[in-house]
Amino acid sequence: MKRRIPMLIASACGILMIVAWFVPATQSLADDVTDFFNILAAVAFVLGAGNLMRANLRKISDRAPGWGYGAITLAAFLITLVVGLGKVGVHPSPLAPDQAWSGSYIEEGSAFWWMFEYLMRPLVATMFAMLAFYVASAAFRAFRAKNVEAVLLLVTAFIVLLGRTFAGTLLTSWLPEALQFDQLTLVIMKVFNTAGTRAIMIGVALGTAAVSLRVLLGIDRSWMGSEERSRS
Repeated sequence: MKRRIPMLIASACGILMIVAWFVPATQSLADDVTDFFNILAAVAFVLGAGNLMRANLRKISDRAPGWGYGAITLAAFLITLVVGLGKVGVHPSPLAPDQAWSGSYIEEGSAFWWMFEYLMRPLVATMFAMLAFYVASAAFRAFRAKNVEAVLLLVTAFIVLLGRTFAGTLLTSWLPEALQFDQLTLVIMKVFNTAGTRAIMIGVALGTAAVSLRVLLGIDRSWMGSEERSRS
């Protein structure tokens, strides 16, 4: 019974969301389901935050390897939480000038906006800049011209990597425009890469539909956990 009731609720909500796309009269019920989902998502965020704090506090108290990173993570989380919920530096909205917290917490000039623009963005840019070197190194080690497919992959990667840099444009500037690396890169990305991406997205959509049907029909019950865990 503990597994059957959640399965019936999930199936009913999923079928209702599908029917709402075709039957306008059921749209209000679908909106109610969406509201309940948002409430559950908010509760999940609170549980996730609690789990984050518990895991890092345990790591810090035990002086486990990497506990310093846990302390930085916990401090950054708490500071961001206080700044965001407290709307530090937020000015009142013109629509409600008498209410101090009526402005948006992400408005330009607020502390939360400053943290995102001058802390989060540089960190993300630095991470992706470092990943570029790791990707290039991994590609150099992984690409082996063992067969025709590997040769095509190696040549394509070489053209795209050089075509994205000034060196590739400079080295092939003496060739006809259609054969220059920057132009070949555009063709590869707009034609071949777009076609491959669309094929992958179609496959993902079909897989998502198949998995959704399995969940709606009660065939796939992995989202409820194992039988032993549910019985305990």
